[in-house]
Amino acid sequence: MSSALSALFDDLKDIVAQRTELYQHLHRNPELSMQEHDTANTIDKELSDLGLETQRIGGTGVVAVITNGPGPTVLARADIDGLPVTENTGLDYTSEREGVMHACGHDMHMATLFGAIDVLLQHRDAWSGTYIALFQPGEEKAAGAKAMVEDGLVDKIPTPDVCFGQHVMVFEAGHIGVVAGPVMSAADSVKITVHGRGAHGSLPQNSIDPVVIAATIVLRLQTLVSREISPSDFGVVTVGALNAGSSANIIPDKAELRLNLRTYDSAVRDKLVAGIDRIVQAECEAAGVEKEPEIEYYDQFPLTTNDESLTERVAEAFEQVFEDGQVFRSARVPASEDFNIIPDAFGVPYHYWQLGGTDPKLFRSSLENGTLVENIPVNHSPGFAPVIDPTLEAGIKAHLAAALTYLGQDQAPQS
Repeated sequence: MSSALSALFDDLKDIVAQRTELYQHLHRNPELSMQEHDTANTIDKELSDLGLETQRIGGTGVVAVITNGPGPTVLARADIDGLPVTENTGLDYTSEREGVMHACGHDMHMATLFGAIDVLLQHRDAWSGTYIALFQPGEEKAAGAKAMVEDGLVDKIPTPDVCFGQHVMVFEAGHIGVVAGPVMSAADSVKITVHGRGAHGSLPQNSIDPVVIAATIVLRLQTLVSREISPSDFGVVTVGALNAGSSANIIPDKAELRLNLRTYDSAVRDKLVAGIDRIVQAECEAAGVEKEPEIEYYDQFPLTTNDESLTERVAEAFEQVFEDGQVFRSARVPASEDFNIIPDAFGVPYHYWQLGGTDPKLFRSSLENGTLVENIPVNHSPGFAPVIDPTLEAGIKAHLAAALTYLGQDQAPQS
């Protein structure tokens, strides 16, 4: 390990303190997907203050390219959008925007990427190549990565050799989880509209009741995973909403269902999609509907699959940077991401790791008591709040360790 590389972490505490202020500002000012105008302006200003040129790509996406001599090109991505959730964390830097919250940790993703940029700019003698910092909008709606690609991302920045990303999760802060192969599920949201025939509630014989049809569809859908998918395969079909009617004595003329699918395998997804279509059509036909049902797929997230050889390379770097036991082989996550749309557009490998964000004392206590889920607010909940220390520092170190597997020496620096 060279002295230049070891110096990378010497002033990390000062950078963490500086980026803590940015993190709290971002947490106070969340914005919804594809509406992140103030957030993009903040990112733009912070990057400009560092002497970097920026590009706006995909509306509110921001990219800075840091060139530092010959060598490989590494792209690191942070998502920037919040969620329509009302915060109840009680933090002194709680969201100041009613009904909107960084309930998934994207504020931490931005702050950690900025910390990595700070270190690389201060220690240009420790690495060589090109580092692309990409701040992506609209992850929560699977819209942002697609928007950036459609806006010419591939032609506007250098082609990376690898792409990296991370996500703060509910496990012990300061720990890093890596997994090869499928790491986050593919997801589809589905809107189903069933058309019936409205009537007075006292004259059911004059109706084709869409409420009854929708209810039978809900029940039949429960058999897709339990009876049509092998127990060794992963699949989830959730009916998250069923809306119909407005009065107790009126049979409505339509009903709407909202579904969500999660899969790790395209064949399983195809089977679930075919099953949904078959069940909806059959139940409508059985009820004698006069208008075909409508089935619309939206907010579709691709399967996130980490490159196996790159995973091993990154994991080795993490193990040299973090203490024994802090890096572990994690399980797949049934949540979904649109991150891999970006590396797939370039045709390059990627690795997406998990960053622990839970207070270590709370996490260990919950494990001992067997009440982890009950005691710790998870992503997308009103109480979700990663602890800044040591999450922010660990996230910065992880970004640096991953980048230096290409831009630095073959061996990442010890902390």
